[in-house]
Amino acid sequence: IINTQKLLHITSLFPLIYKLNVKRNLSHILWFPPGPTALPIVGNIFTLDHKRTHESMTELAGTYGDVYSLRMGQRWVVVLNGFEAVTQALVTQGDSFSDRPSIPLHDDIFHGLVFSNGNTWKQQRRFALSTLKYFGFGKKSLEPVILEEFTYTFSSSLSQCAGKPFNPHLIVNNTVANIICLLVFGHRFEYSDEQFKKLMKLFEQGTQLEVSVSAQLYNAFPQLMRRLPGPHQKFKRVIEELKDFIRTEVKDHKQKWDPSDLRDYIDYYLNEIQTDDSTFDEECLFMSVLDLFGAGSETTSTTLRWAFLYMVKYPEIQERVQAEIDSVIGQSRPPSVDDRADLPYTDAVIHEVQRMGNIVPLSLPHVTNRDVHLRGYTIPKGVTIIPNLTSVLFDKREWKTPFTFNPGHFLNEEGKFVKPAAFIPFSAGKRLCLGENLARMELFLFFTSFMQRFTFSMPPGVKPVLDYRFGVTLSPVHYEICAKPRHE
Repeated sequence: IINTQKLLHITSLFPLIYKLNVKRNLSHILWFPPGPTALPIVGNIFTLDHKRTHESMTELAGTYGDVYSLRMGQRWVVVLNGFEAVTQALVTQGDSFSDRPSIPLHDDIFHGLVFSNGNTWKQQRRFALSTLKYFGFGKKSLEPVILEEFTYTFSSSLSQCAGKPFNPHLIVNNTVANIICLLVFGHRFEYSDEQFKKLMKLFEQGTQLEVSVSAQLYNAFPQLMRRLPGPHQKFKRVIEELKDFIRTEVKDHKQKWDPSDLRDYIDYYLNEIQTDDSTFDEECLFMSVLDLFGAGSETTSTTLRWAFLYMVKYPEIQERVQAEIDSVIGQSRPPSVDDRADLPYTDAVIHEVQRMGNIVPLSLPHVTNRDVHLRGYTIPKGVTIIPNLTSVLFDKREWKTPFTFNPGHFLNEEGKFVKPAAFIPFSAGKRLCLGENLARMELFLFFTSFMQRFTFSMPPGVKPVLDYRFGVTLSPVHYEICAKPRHE
């Protein structure tokens, strides 16, 4: 706890810290992207509404164009808006935009799969993909595992609700998270497990705290903010608690580890540590596991909670999905990934939920690794890049009715499924989300299973509200829903 005298003393250091931290002024560079006027010291940190940062950034594009700049403290940021600008950077010029920036809040506590660069990133990503594919990551062989987890949810959780109002948040999070748990830890968790419940809550807190105003100030003035209390300190504690959870799992794996019988991702990683490769160590293992959880559970569970809301908001769409599932699959067997081609409308609804749900609204930051020219502007090396995926998924130039829930965006005139190029909820280019294939499989199997077994509605007298909570992921505000079994 910092008393008033100390707080005043630290605050008085702002001018000195400003002088010590001043980066080169890029606004004078010929053809540097324009942007709103920045305040002294703090820059544009308070230009944005941090409860709806993605919308603030999209609105600024209306004034300053698809490529514009912000100064966050003394750190320059360029925001890319619209499908053409984002894909030109991440895909066409992907080599120049493939790195992650140095972010003080992250640098102080972790580096894993997501925020590493260079040879470390290449080796860690290659290892993760090859190892998880061995265990069925994104392959049809994982289908029985996903369906079995749904069966457990159906019998142990949803059946107890019996049409009564319940909050689907914890049930859905647990269901989805257990899939990545099986791949990484080699076992699932009972939904009643208190440690598992705590793990899910910590992940939710972390995604909110990571984008708070306090976190932005920390990244702008790390020397000062390390000494001040606030949400940024809580974020550090959340990460440490998550790492403690994983340390316990790793310790248990080390005690039972047998190089001739590697059971899961942690076992394979421990085996890799035995080699001379310096990019593999236990600290990186902890953070890689956290990254895999984010890629393999948080986005999928959030998408499913949005799906329930849109189904109760548009019951006629829910009915049409159920009719298609009944005609193709019926009630005698569970869905299969092979059914996707025969369920074009259902597939279109899932994709429209992803588009409207806008799960990762600002993607993750990139940084230029060389001076680049983009759409008439010059962006020097070392500038942080924000790909505004919100502006792509709601781009008026790419979608017929961008702000309306319309499965027709993904259907041609013959009613067959089509995927527009502007559908990039998992980002694009070299940093494409590691968990995309698993997420696509989980979304299809879980959504069709829920629609096959239940009809969702709001509690009597309650209307669906599509409000969100902004974080690294855009999640719906907690709500209650009723799930009525379609067939006894």
